[in-house]
Order: sequence, then structure tokens, then C-alpha cells
Amino acid sequence: MLTHTNDEVRELNEAARDRMRAAGELGDDMRVKVERGTRAFATGDRLMFLKNERGLGVKNGTLGAIEQVNERSMTVRTDAGRAVSFDLKDYAHVDHGYAATLHKAQGMTVDRVHVLATPGMDSHGAYVGLSRHRDGAELHYGRDDFKDEARLVRTLSRDRAKDMASDYERLDPARDYAERRGITFRERVERVVEIVKQAPEKVRGIFDGLRLPANGTLGLERAAPERKVAEDPEEALRRARTRALVRHARAVNAIFETQEQGGRASPEQVKELQEARKVFEEVRPYGSHDAEAAYKKNPELAQEAATGRVNRAVRALQLETEMRTDPQRRADRFVDRWRELGQASQRQYQAGDMAGYKVTRSAMGDMAKSLERDPQLESILANRKKDLGIGIESGRRLGLELAFNHGIDLGRGRSIGV
Repeated sequence: MLTHTNDEVRELNEAARDRMRAAGELGDDMRVKVERGTRAFATGDRLMFLKNERGLGVKNGTLGAIEQVNERSMTVRTDAGRAVSFDLKDYAHVDHGYAATLHKAQGMTVDRVHVLATPGMDSHGAYVGLSRHRDGAELHYGRDDFKDEARLVRTLSRDRAKDMASDYERLDPARDYAERRGITFRERVERVVEIVKQAPEKVRGIFDGLRLPANGTLGLERAAPERKVAEDPEEALRRARTRALVRHARAVNAIFETQEQGGRASPEQVKELQEARKVFEEVRPYGSHDAEAAYKKNPELAQEAATGRVNRAVRALQLETEMRTDPQRRADRFVDRWRELGQASQRQYQAGDMAGYKVTRSAMGDMAKSLERDPQLESILANRKKDLGIGIESGRRLGLELAFNHGIDLGRGRSIGV
């Protein structure tokens, strides 16, 4: 089963285990602590390996069935027919294998696939999910997410990954400022007409032939019959994206400003951020995620986008999208950034700038710690230890190995608080 988010995967895995247990196909549950937390595993359970390990002959995404399990070890029969035994203290990168995210499924091939469509999906995710099978694929969706098949088709047909600044509207700051305060364009037109009516007859003469219809727009008295023009879908999407981007930027920037003053985000600010994220995701999947990654690196972008100047923010958002969807590019970026910080810390230390040195070292610690939450990137970087300055291998996970080799304290890191 394939779907969009890790939360949905967890729910599907639990539902599948309930069915398996009701059918009598699972043994007794054994509570086991693995890399993602504590899980209940039993003989007969489907299992997915989450990290490449040459010694075991498994890769990130390898599937199999549990033959034996206890608190300390497992034996798994992979779908390729190999028996793999391992101690959980040495390798704990496993999870239930009934469901997976579409991202995890890239490169995977199985006999049958069931894809759960959700509003966050796009054409790329749909293509990945519906091309993993040998024998058959089925698409499932909920009426609470899609009221009809037409809405489902539009969602699974959209392309959001390569948006550019031209995909966002250029805002009129004056009009936007006014409308946010309840001053609409219609009111401005009506006010102009009112002024004209009060003007002297000689001045009013130049406006003869003009009328104000019920809808508040100006037009010629003897104009041709009004024709209703259908709204351009691309133009509508452009406006919706821009509004969502600006609203989200305002929510993030408000929290930034509160933090700069030494305060914490209020419940109202957190609620607005959550709602802004939801709206943004509807018109641009992963939009809020990628935007926040960009704002964390350069908070000025949030301030700019909050005032309607979105071009730089869109370019930064697109870069974050490419980084997220291209693991190799993320690895290159990590290595470049790590080297840059390492060189900066050396210069600061030699110059006696201990305050700057501590900030830089803290940033390196945050990078090392971030690998704990990104097993895919950690797996790719495992083959680039030399590029990261690791001369002595301690047998630890990569993040800890980086800290060990560079003498970094992995204390509690700072975050943007959103």
C-alpha cells in the first residue's frame, strides 16, 4: 500500500496488522525498540528495511517477512528468498512493511499495489504509485478528500514541483494593503462616481454616457451586451498560490518578530500558521515545508514575501524543492555547507573570534544532529566520509561520527520555533 505521508503509512500498517491478526497469520507480538520508536512485531509480519547495509545484503526499501523475532534480534526472509539475521543493537532501521510512502517506493517493484490518494499528491506521486506493480494496481480515495472523480483527476494531474516566479502573481501593494483593511476596489469606484455626481455640470459633461451597474463596475451606456468570460484556470491558480504564499509568510514572519523580542509564539499565531500551512499545501504540495526551510536559512525572505515581494522567496522555495526531491543534490549541498562552516570556524578561531566560533560550531552540530531525522541522506553520505573530514571511523552513526571527528558537542539545537 502506498500513500503520501508517514502518518498515513503508520495508520495503514496498523490496519493491515489488525486484518492479519484476525486471519490468524501473525504470532505473538514482541515489543521492540527500533530506529523510529517502539513497535510491535510478530512472526509473519511484513518488514521493510530502511537503511543500506552491505554486511546484511539489504538496501533501503528491501521487503521481507519475519521468521523469528525477540527483544534482541530478528530473522527475516526477504522477497528475494534470502534469510537475513541481525541483532537490533547493531541494526534497528526497520519498520512494518505493509505500507510505504510514495517517496520510499521509487525504484520498488511488487506484484500488486494499492495507492491511497490524498489531497497532497500530484502527477509525480501518482506516476510513481501507479507504476510499481507487475500484475495489478488499484487506486483508492475517500469522499471526505475528493467529492467526485473530477476533483481526484485534477489533483493527480497537477504538476507543482517546477514552479517559478512567473507562476505567482505580481501583487499591487496598495490594493492589497487596502483590501486587507476592508477597503475594496468596488468602494473606490463608487466613491469616484459619487464625486463626479457632485461636480459642476461643466465638469460632469466629460463623464456623460457612463453608468454604474449593480455589480459596481464602470461601463458605457450603449455598450454591447455583456459577455461572461470564463476565468483562466492558470490565472486562478497563480492568484491562489500567491495569496497562500503571502499568508504563510506573514504567519512565519509574525513568529520571527515575536522571537526576536524575546517572546514565544502565541496560541493565535500558532493557529494561524497551521491554517496558512494547510491552505498553502492545497495549492502547492510541500509548499509550506519548502518555504519554511528557506526562511530558516534567510529570515529576510519571510519579511519580503509578507509584504508581497515574492520573487526571491519563490526562487528559494524552488531550490528547497529540488533539494528535497533530489537526494544526491541534497548530499552535495550538505557536503559544501559542512566544508564552508568548517573553514569558517578555523578562521574565527585563529582570529580570536570566539563568539563567532561558537555560533559556527553550533551550526555544525545542528547539521550533524539533523542526520538522525534523515536516514536517506545519512545513507548517501555514508559513502562520502572522506569529503566530510572523517579520518577515523568509530563505528557510530554518521551524525555521531561527524561530531566525534570534529570535536563537536551535540547538545540541544536551536530551531526557528515554527
